[in-house]
Amino acid sequence: MKIRSVIVDDEAIARTVLQNYLNKYCPVVEVVGQAEHIKEAVPMIQAEKPDLVFLDVEMPFGNAFDVLEACGEQVFETIFITAYSEYSMKALNRSAAYYILKPIDISELVTAVNRVQETLVKKEELNRNRILLQNLKLKPDQQQVVLPTMQGFDVIRTSDISKLQAKGNFTEVCMTDGSKKLICKFLKHFDDILEDPFIRVHRSFIVAKNKIDAFTASDVEIAGQQIPIGRSYKELVLTIMGEDV
Repeated sequence: MKIRSVIVDDEAIARTVLQNYLNKYCPVVEVVGQAEHIKEAVPMIQAEKPDLVFLDVEMPFGNAFDVLEACGEQVFETIFITAYSEYSMKALNRSAAYYILKPIDISELVTAVNRVQETLVKKEELNRNRILLQNLKLKPDQQQVVLPTMQGFDVIRTSDISKLQAKGNFTEVCMTDGSKKLICKFLKHFDDILEDPFIRVHRSFIVAKNKIDAFTASDVEIAGQQIPIGRSYKELVLTIMGEDV
């Protein structure tokens, strides 16, 4: 199957380079249009109905998220192209969005396209664009996070998470209702994307501070479990919890 695609980037040379890379390394991708900014991108996407949009995050007249907002309920996969920024990276990762960093690395491009292709073949029912837009409008503790499981994806509210524990190459996410989910990500992934009220208290644990039942200088208690505070995390944890170090 061909993946019908649109490239949206305000730099002409960037569009040309990406198209050349796709022609050479990702022949499954058929570029049906290019746009310089949101005013060109939205009508093009609505008319062409692509399977995939390569979308530069920062552009004139509006950013990538404005493009998604303007496209409304139209469903397509998106590969975001971005220079690193902590804000955008956290938002993209929480929503399990596909992205590559500038300057484009060919291996990263091929990997992202392959993942999109797998998603399209499996016809996975996960609208990453909608989740991303919803998250951008909500406070961190009201946002959703996409969890890649062995069976596919689970979408949960961060407010339903009490703690996360490292389990080798996986992370066990413990929910407030007592259920647990084994996720195909290292704990560091969640340390990078989760914001307040989550705190890394130990190399093996992240906890939601608003779910802590009891607290001492050496451990925290959540749902009857004593979780030690690691030596290298103690100063930060005690500061966050409002205690004197």
